[in-house]
Amino acid sequence: MNTFEADIFTERETLFVEVVLPLSLAKNYTYRVPFDLNHQIQVGKRVVVQFGKHKIYTALISAITTLPPTIYEAKYIIDVIDSEPVITPTQLKFWEWMTQYYMCNEGDVMAAALPASLKLASETILILRDDFNETTELTEKEEIIIAALKKQHKLTVNDVSKLLGQKTVYPIINHLLDKELVLVAEEVVQKYKPLLKSYILLNEFYAEEENLKQLFSILDRAPKQLDALLAYLKLQKAGLPISKEQLLEESNCGPAALKALTDKEVFVVMKRPVSRLASHDDDFNVHFTLNDEQQKAYEKIKHFFAEKDVTLLHGVTASGKTQVYIKLIEEIIQNTDGQVLFLLPEIALTTQIVERIKLYFGNSIGVYHSKFNNSERVEIWNKVRNGAYKVILGARSAVFLPFQHLKLIIIDEEHEPSYKQYDPAPRYQARDSAIYLAHLHQAKVVLGSATPSLESYYNALQGKYGLVEMKERFGGVQLPNQQVVSISEETKQKKMVSYFSSVLIKDIDLALSKKEQIVLFQNRRGYATILICATCGYTPKCINCDVSLTYHKSSGKLHCHYCGYQQSSVNICPACGSVHVEQKGFGTERIEEELKLLYPEVTIARLDMDTTRTRNGLQQILTDFQDKKTDILIGTQMVAKGLDFENLNLIGVINADTLLGYPDFRAYERSFQLLAQVAGRAGRRADQGNVCIQTYDAENRIIKQVVNNDYVGMYNDEIAEREKFLYPPFTKMIFLSVKHKDANVLDLAATMLANTLKAKFGARVLGPEQPLVSRVRNLYIKQIIIKADKHTAIQKVKNVLKDTITEFNSIKEFKSVMIQIDVDPY
Repeated sequence: MNTFEADIFTERETLFVEVVLPLSLAKNYTYRVPFDLNHQIQVGKRVVVQFGKHKIYTALISAITTLPPTIYEAKYIIDVIDSEPVITPTQLKFWEWMTQYYMCNEGDVMAAALPASLKLASETILILRDDFNETTELTEKEEIIIAALKKQHKLTVNDVSKLLGQKTVYPIINHLLDKELVLVAEEVVQKYKPLLKSYILLNEFYAEEENLKQLFSILDRAPKQLDALLAYLKLQKAGLPISKEQLLEESNCGPAALKALTDKEVFVVMKRPVSRLASHDDDFNVHFTLNDEQQKAYEKIKHFFAEKDVTLLHGVTASGKTQVYIKLIEEIIQNTDGQVLFLLPEIALTTQIVERIKLYFGNSIGVYHSKFNNSERVEIWNKVRNGAYKVILGARSAVFLPFQHLKLIIIDEEHEPSYKQYDPAPRYQARDSAIYLAHLHQAKVVLGSATPSLESYYNALQGKYGLVEMKERFGGVQLPNQQVVSISEETKQKKMVSYFSSVLIKDIDLALSKKEQIVLFQNRRGYATILICATCGYTPKCINCDVSLTYHKSSGKLHCHYCGYQQSSVNICPACGSVHVEQKGFGTERIEEELKLLYPEVTIARLDMDTTRTRNGLQQILTDFQDKKTDILIGTQMVAKGLDFENLNLIGVINADTLLGYPDFRAYERSFQLLAQVAGRAGRRADQGNVCIQTYDAENRIIKQVVNNDYVGMYNDEIAEREKFLYPPFTKMIFLSVKHKDANVLDLAATMLANTLKAKFGARVLGPEQPLVSRVRNLYIKQIIIKADKHTAIQKVKNVLKDTITEFNSIKEFKSVMIQIDVDPY
């Protein structure tokens, strides 16, 4: 018996439930249901169970049966937490598919899918919310917990159990979470703090005309303060909140005058939360009509939807794909009352799309990503489940939400590598998973990109997907003018100024003279890529990983970009004692320093992992650039994603070779995508933008294809190579990463595992080989690759592989060997 309906079971019927625990277990566990809970159990509800000797977890009922387990005696469930299921039947099917396809455990999927507040365990720590409401009505037991939290600041679930003298405390804790009185420990780390902005209010006392007249006479002796007051009264007529920045700009009174008026209590400063999203785009009209090309694209998509489930929208950068998406969403909401999932590669970097769509659909839209704390994520989860949100914008984890009436999934920038989760399991690809999710809901999918992945374009050409193309930029704006500059030639002619060619310097000078903004792209962060002793060749390396350390001038330290290890910089070689330690290579930090020397009067900012570590760091940098407070923005690949600035007209690629030389079968495809996307940021409004690409390899075909905007040429070259050497989409790939702290044990284990697999799969097994970085976090790594051609029954291969790994891990010497499975890597 397996049901999702609220079946009524008799009080004396012996029932068992199969549950999913939030742990990486190969099999689900079965528990017995006490008679008095028979009427409460339902698939999709959470139950409290003991697993192991002492640990208690929140588990999910995945099946109900009358058959007991045959090899162990079932323990009783302790309690049922929910009055209604927290997940839907379709979600459980989706989890089962993900477990099978990506060769992980269902507990891994549950851990990834559910917000932390829905996964309480005995070790979970509770704390009192800063903003908890004292007037909330509480039960006697809830009052005891709140009183204890006021004294002790934090309690584990076990502590609460001891405090109340009972095991069944989960429903009580659940009620406290629902009432927004407590937070769980994970939320303390990820606690969402609203972005606060200072607004100025005039003291209510001066609302009376007589008092205001007296104030004018007092301020006669302080002209700057009087100027601030007059500016305030002028701005007040608009009836909108007046920010500190607005008042300073309108009055030119200066911060000192404003502070004086605040000290005198003439002005009151109020901090209000504001959206972290970019300000509304002036060019975007909610009552827009599609232009001819957009209308054709929209109609073609609708035509393909009649016969195909997935359509690829291949539109050049700034062709107006977002407006086509909005028309599709609008139709779903108006005609079907269905839900839409809009996936974005990185929510933080695509705030303009979020703001545009919010502007259009208002409160029926929800945003779901890791920047929200768990209370907010549970709230969004519930609103999706009860249908309050019609449109969800989210990063890859939004595929796990409990949709009820999903009708359309839009995957913007479908080629983006950030749709793939690498660690921990499940190592899923959100684009591919979303297509299967749409199949479960009988929904349609739009994949959008200016530079589609080879697999998606291949599927479109083969007729598996519909293909719709938009070849012109919105408003007739021309694609940017691109030029390639040979660093070798510029160096020979002694025209290079630091890392900048004479052509790029000339372009920067011209853009600055026209008050236009500039983005410079360098795909390496840090100051110097490596330090090297000119005498003996010594290079400082990470103590945990087999990589050279990168010098960061801002911290004055050497950093490992794999494990985060840091050490002091080296001025004297520890190997030979030489003082000739040189810096080789360069990153964004070095570019920023050199540029500040060349343009001391210009405002320069840097956008990379180092400058965006704080919660608001990224948004502040983007907002400053949007508000034209920054003239030049230097960045890593972050600058290629989702940015749309009206005054940005010059893009400079400092060194394209760092992309092209990467040892990976996707290197050329990724290089084309990244360079084309970076170039696409320029001149997205009235004027044609300019792009300057600096490279040592000016004749490289990828560089030429980027300049000519020749995606089809790149696709044809790459797909021929893929077919010749049997890479996706002509094969399915599975990567095995074998890891151990002892290199000798690893060598033995990897060789033995590879030989076992070769005996079963033959030449389709490659390796074991050392990856580019062969030790990370003190674990040595070997890789084994399995290639299965597209006609192979891939699920059979996966089943044999899983059994082989289980047998291998049962060998005593290899129990400590870690094997990570990555299906469809990259």
